[in-house]
Amino acid sequence: MQIGAQFYTIRDFCKTLDSLDESLKRVADIGYKTIQLSRVCDYDPQWMKEKLDEYGLKCVLTHTPAGRIINETARVAKEHDVFGCRCVGLGYYEFTEAPTEETVEKFVSDYSAPAKELKERGKYFMYHNHDKEFQKVGGKPILALIAEAFPADEMGFTLDTFWVQAGGGDPADWIEKLSGRVPCIHLKDYSYGRKMAVIGEGNINFSRIFEKAESAGTEYMLVEQDDCNGEDPFDCLKRSYEYLRSRGFE
Repeated sequence: MQIGAQFYTIRDFCKTLDSLDESLKRVADIGYKTIQLSRVCDYDPQWMKEKLDEYGLKCVLTHTPAGRIINETARVAKEHDVFGCRCVGLGYYEFTEAPTEETVEKFVSDYSAPAKELKERGKYFMYHNHDKEFQKVGGKPILALIAEAFPADEMGFTLDTFWVQAGGGDPADWIEKLSGRVPCIHLKDYSYGRKMAVIGEGNINFSRIFEKAESAGTEYMLVEQDDCNGEDPFDCLKRSYEYLRSRGFE
């Protein structure tokens, strides 16, 4: 398994092409070789390919706006072809409080066709969870229901360790449940007070997560820290990288 950096962590430093360029370089200088693009400025796919090549980086996943996934599926797939990215991710879906069967059905209705088309075009649709997906409908968590509603080869899951725990789940157990559908996961530590933390500085049992991820076929473990609690996000990415290197990952 290879470690990578989720650019949502440094989104405030990626608002222009110049700052995105600089951020790509800084992440590469830390030592990361794999990234996910999320909440960065607009970029030309060919420009991105050239920058990734320049800094020795590989983009393995994006978070793409919902409207583009639904309405511009073919174009999105072609853009990902240009910079060599297989996984097209949806970063968020508004599962409201007190969800119903209709809530789940709406999600399935919205994304069934795009997921199928992405597969046909050589891509893989990936869904990123938060905590609301652990609300139950008919006795089952929403995350389980949507997993059942899509063929495994048409939708995978960017399982987020922090948000699984925040929803009352066990991250390692959920990685195991979704085995074969988690090529990329988000590593995010959880500390007292429901705070996001640098990997290894919180309380999540990452030893079990690493074990289950290996068995589940995970290829990329992407470091993400939405909230760095006032610290420099690049320093947080660096400390997470150093921890993961100490655990034998590159």
